[in-house]
Formats: sequence, C-alpha cells, structure tokens
Amino acid sequence: MILVIDDDNAIRSSLTFLLKRSGLEAVAVPGPSEAMAAIREMTPQLILMDMNFGISTDGADGLRLLGRMKVALPHVPVILMTAWGSIELAVRGMQAGAFDFITKPWNNLVLMQRVGIALELNGGTTAAGQPAAGGGDGTFDRSLIVGHSEALEEVLEVVRRVAATNAPVLITGENGTGKELIAETIHRNSLRAGKSFVKVNLGGISQTLFESEMFGHRKGAFTDAVSDRTGRFELAEKGTIFLDEIGDLDPACQVKLLRVLQDQTYEVLGDSRQRKADVRVVSATNADLRQMIRDHSFREDLFYRINLITVRLPALRERREDIPLLAEHFIKRQCRQYRLDPVSVKPDAMRFLMSLPYPGNIRELKNLVERTVLVSGKRELGADDFQSQYKAVPAGDLPAAAATALQGLTLEEVERQTITQTIRQFGGNLSQVAAALGISRGALYRRMEKYHIHPGDDLSPADEKTY
Repeated sequence: MILVIDDDNAIRSSLTFLLKRSGLEAVAVPGPSEAMAAIREMTPQLILMDMNFGISTDGADGLRLLGRMKVALPHVPVILMTAWGSIELAVRGMQAGAFDFITKPWNNLVLMQRVGIALELNGGTTAAGQPAAGGGDGTFDRSLIVGHSEALEEVLEVVRRVAATNAPVLITGENGTGKELIAETIHRNSLRAGKSFVKVNLGGISQTLFESEMFGHRKGAFTDAVSDRTGRFELAEKGTIFLDEIGDLDPACQVKLLRVLQDQTYEVLGDSRQRKADVRVVSATNADLRQMIRDHSFREDLFYRINLITVRLPALRERREDIPLLAEHFIKRQCRQYRLDPVSVKPDAMRFLMSLPYPGNIRELKNLVERTVLVSGKRELGADDFQSQYKAVPAGDLPAAAATALQGLTLEEVERQTITQTIRQFGGNLSQVAAALGISRGALYRRMEKYHIHPGDDLSPADEKTY
C-alpha cells in the first residue's frame, strides 16, 4: 500500500488514480494529522508527500512531518513532491532522510519509474504488481571482475541487489580501482542488458560541446554543424549511460544534466521537439563530491539525483589478497594477446608485488605486470624482473624537502607544482603524466589550460615559484 499526503484534493485524486491504474493500492490523506493516524492503522510500503500544507510555503510543515515519519517508519521510503523552484527545499528533505524527490507538475512515466525503484529497493512490489527484481538467482554475471576478497565481495553484493532495478548508481573510489568495470557489471545484470552501454568521460568534454555531445545536434544548428549528430543519451536509449568523472563536470553543464535526470527529457540542438530519455544512469568519480558541495563547485541537488545508491570501490591496498589473481589474469591475457609461451611467477616475485603501495591501484599493477612480461621475455618471472620495471608513482607522501617547500602554498599552487613536476619526470609524455597523477588525459589538459602550463615550456623549479 502507498500512502499519499497532499492538501490538494485534485492531486490526491490524480495520484490515487494513477497508482491504482498501475496495479498498486493507494490511500490518500490531506495533512500531517491524518497521515499520523493512517500509519497507526497500517504500514505503507511507500509514502508520497507534499512539502507544504496550508498557507505556509517554507516547507517547515513538510520537514516536521518527514521527521516524524522517519522516526515511526525508519525503513519506509519517502518520495517528496515539490515545485521546481523549491529544489533547495527538496534537498533539505533528502538530507533529512527522504528517499527521492519529484517536481510538480510531474511526468506520469517519471513518477511511476521513481515509485517502482523505491518499491524494488525496499523489497516490495513493482508498479506492475510483480515481486521486486534482484540478484541471488544464480545468474549473476561477474565475469569482468577478478578477485574474491571480502572487500570486493561486499561491493558485488550491493551490485547484485541493485543491478536489476532502474536506480541511479554513483560509483566512488580512487583512480584505477575498476569503476568502469563495475558500471558495466551493473548493466550486464540489469533488465537493460540487451541494449547499449554508452560510456561518457565528462572530464574530456568542454562546456561549449556538452549539449552537442550529450543531446546531439541538427545540421546547421551552429557554425560547425555540417551534419546531424546523435547524442549520447539517444545512443543509450533503453540502455545504460555511464557518466565517468562526473566530479569534473562544469557547473553550467551540471544544470543541463540535472534537467535531463529530473524530467527525463532533452532537446537536440536545432530541434525544438522534446525527446524522452529512457536511460539508466550510472556515474563515477574519484572526487569527494560532498566536499565539492561545501566548496560550491558541485550542485547538491544533482548529487542527490545521481547517488540514490552509492558503491564505493576499495583501493588495491585494501584487497591485497586479490593481487595474485589479478597478476595471473594480466599475465595470461598478455600471453594470449601476443601469442607468448605461458609465463609463471616465482613466490618471491609475488611477495614483491603484494608489498607495493599501488597509489595507481589495479591500473598500476596491470601496467607493471604487462611491461615486465614483454621486456623480460622470460618464461618464469622473479622479484628482480619486476623490480627492474617498477617505477614509483607520485603519491601523496612527499619527501621532507618537498613538503617544506610546499608550506604556505594554496591548494591550486600545490596542484600546479605537482603537475609541472610530473611533466618533467616523464619528459612531457602526457599519457604517462595523466596515469601517474591518476586522472584522465582530458582532465590533465583542462588543468594545464587552467594553470597555463605548456609541455614545451622550460618547467624548471625556479619557474614553478612564480604562480
């Protein structure tokens, strides 16, 4: 049963009819007192509630009622309903424990999708009246994932439970931990598995090209539009779109993305007709989005829209028991790719691999193993083979002299110096620089542009002091 709370009789009637038409039982009440009386008589599977009751429009009544509901029914999801102009109020509601929010006037399809997600994740029934989908049926596809550590299994258990829903997922973790593989695993185990899985590196898309890349354009929409272009959302229709490095998205583009995720509609540049976006969204970042919200560089409402479910990937140092399996996997793949004879690893070499700090995580291990296999040419690899190819990746632990030199600098100055030092270290090879810093080439280019860094410049230590 779904409990609807709204002081507008027309809205109560409309929602009750919509829910019952979808095979769901609904009870509607006009205000807080009636709502508290209703939950004393029954326990709803989901609550849909307005944020304002009576004359007041500050949302205080709604927030108070939400607090009482979460105390009485802590495990029952609550979806808030508010006007687009009151998004800030909805965000406050999410901070207070609401499951989701939807803006008025709502789109019936979007509303029912949100209701379905809430019921599925709460172990109820879907909008079609069927039991909620989930993993655990023995068909979970984890073929892309290598390892059996406890930390990794905990991640896969979350993936197993949420994959079959349409819930938006935010994957967090350091660079090189395998966020893209987890995203594809979610897609492979979803009801959209037969459709497209579209990857988008948001760190490599400039503000001026964002709408064209994401939504497409028509020929002649702007000066360089010499032909039609299909946007990423259209390519991902009925499938999954993977928004990598979402923390690097420009604030102006964040607003445009939020509109699509909120209303599930978009417009192709040069075409005023609105299109529906039937797409499951999975995002990933290595950034601390909560800190970015505090710094006003990431929208809080967008954050709550993309992270209904959060999956945190452990760093490789947190799952060292998986290193032998990963190393063997990379060796076998390298041998198949280059048609090499089978290669084995001596115990001392495996101990060496398991002792490394791996600030670059799985990507660093992969590069080290593959480089050693190719360069050594041996059938059996020892610790000395890996040691000769090991290059320490710049990490947060700086030498004492460097730490002293950085005292008193701003965060931006530290970042600029780190980039210039790494460019010098790798002789201007930007691919190696990006890998060493744990960021994409696109993100590196944007930071170099921001700090006016050019690979061909004389990046001497003396020059670094003039910021």
